[in-house]
Amino acid sequence: MSKKVFANAKEALNGVQDNMTYLVGGFGLCGIPENCIEALRDSGVKNITCVSNNAGVDDFGLGLLLQTRQIKKMLSSYVGENATFEKQYMNGELELEFCPQGTLAERLRAGGAGIPAFYTPTGVGTKIAEGKESRNFDGREFILEKGITGDFAFVKAWKGDKFGNLIFRKTARNFNPMIATAGKITVAEVEELVEIGELEPDQIHTPGVYIQRIFKTMDQKKRIEHKTVSRN
Repeated sequence: MSKKVFANAKEALNGVQDNMTYLVGGFGLCGIPENCIEALRDSGVKNITCVSNNAGVDDFGLGLLLQTRQIKKMLSSYVGENATFEKQYMNGELELEFCPQGTLAERLRAGGAGIPAFYTPTGVGTKIAEGKESRNFDGREFILEKGITGDFAFVKAWKGDKFGNLIFRKTARNFNPMIATAGKITVAEVEELVEIGELEPDQIHTPGVYIQRIFKTMDQKKRIEHKTVSRN
């Protein structure tokens, strides 16, 4: 069990390579594994396919990997906060696969559960459906969406134990639980790392069986995408 615990992100990312698929948790800038992203940037790997709800912002999150042009393809549901992404895509330098947000979550959940594909009505009659198998159920059209898995998955949790059991806090419990199940190797960075047995079993969101590597983050950056305050 102790072999799951690593000293830092750099050590936990041992084995990352070019041309791999990386699944990255988070929603906006909430619950993103920022230390894993920085370590991935520093590793120099390139031509990567990145699956994440969004692409971060220009100078933080996945925006760091776009700055260094390490991402070959993004599979996302929303990319509107990143001007670097827009420029690279419009110039034909970056591949993009859009996926409705709920469908993306379910594709990741399916991949983690070993389900190769499923039918959904979301996207029928739109560009999302182009080239995909469709089928009629009870008079309604559905399209076939494939489950998603990755070579590595990176998630961030509020608290975890040395076996890898994880607890997410509030909005950070977004794409992280699904992504944690869908990687061949899942790396979790946690704000607090405790001994096995210290977490209340009923409070655990992701069982440690899904986590291969875990480390305590020493450098936490609490960023806000859009800070809105009243004039009062």
